[in-house]
Amino acid sequence: MRLALDAASSVAVADVPVAAVVVDAAGSVVATAANQREALGDPTAHAEVLALRAASAALGGGWRLDGCTLVVTLEPCAMCAGALVLARVSRVVYGAADPKAGAVGSLWDLVRDRRLNHRPEVVSGVLEEECGRVLREWFEARRGGAALR
Repeated sequence: MRLALDAASSVAVADVPVAAVVVDAAGSVVATAANQREALGDPTAHAEVLALRAASAALGGGWRLDGCTLVVTLEPCAMCAGALVLARVSRVVYGAADPKAGAVGSLWDLVRDRRLNHRPEVVSGVLEEECGRVLREWFEARRGGAALR
């Protein structure tokens, strides 16, 4: 999570400071990414999606990320939670909960929906206060404390 927090601090001022890290089953870092929606003009350029793409490429281009863990500073949204399920990520670890758009337990619980064929383990609240502080400070500086995403 510390690596993700460091990556979040490097996000351009224009984008929400969220970052994700993918580690393999042995605990080696495979990919790191931060939000780039503004920089790329791409609504899907969330940290999680970019990290999954980079991890897939680093691991030989396959779409399955079995055994991998995605660590992210903010609870994934519905798009990112869906991508985690489809990529067969084994575990998702997040810091701050997102009560307005979180899809890993806060607003929805997409990743643990029994109707889906894959359900990753979820670990929440890791360095939650630090992750939340980064986001709160960013929003307070720009929008007077607006929503998390």
